[in-house]
Amino acid sequence: MSLIPKDFNQRLVREITIILIIKIALLLTIKHIWFDAPTIPKNFDSQVAERIAGSPSPIKETR
Repeated sequence: MSLIPKDFNQRLVREITIILIIKIALLLTIKHIWFDAPTIPKNFDSQVAERIAGSPSPIKETR
């Protein structure tokens, strides 16, 4: 014999399910708004090749 009524458990499960559905919908909306396209810069392949090959870049770093 349990101390918690059965309808309380069903209500709790229903509320948690609704909350999870709302959170997933919000996360998908945020992803669609802000992260809809990849942010790959132009000449990405040549920049990576220059870094790997070790050719000097025209930009001088100062400290």
